[in-house]
Amino acid sequence: MSTRRLTLAATLLAVMAVLPACQRETGPDPLQLTGKMFIFNYRLAYATYMITLTKTQPVPDGSTVVATFENPSGGPPLKLDRTLFQKLDKIVLESPDVTCVKKQKPYSVTIEVKGPDGAILQTLKTSVISNLDQDIMPAQALVVGPAYDKNPDVFKNGKAPEHFQTAKCPT
Repeated sequence: MSTRRLTLAATLLAVMAVLPACQRETGPDPLQLTGKMFIFNYRLAYATYMITLTKTQPVPDGSTVVATFENPSGGPPLKLDRTLFQKLDKIVLESPDVTCVKKQKPYSVTIEVKGPDGAILQTLKTSVISNLDQDIMPAQALVVGPAYDKNPDVFKNGKAPEHFQTAKCPT
């Protein structure tokens, strides 16, 4: 074998020995999806996605979770960015308010766990399906303020309307 081939073989072996040291150790994913649903708050007339996760492995200090929710009204996706805290084993992600949720339609959600350097440690993809249409919700909040007073725009002279207006999805 020539000296050149021996040098090349030795270099390749050295590179192969060093490469695993540069990679993140793979193991179980740090987060596990434990719940997903839509929350309809009829008193305040809004809906949100609710995702719950459980930490199964430690994550480095400064790690974050970024959730991207499909927008049921068809606009750009909704994003949520949260810091992961070492001492908290449960993570609850609630989206910004959504409109136009349709019964039995799957809406996609992507969750990325990022290390402090921004490297993606885990990606979770799921979908959330509602068993209700959002048009069951009132068009306006039924209560206002911190004491949940009746909304004067809905309850004229303190009396309930004969029929409540329900939420409509813009076409």
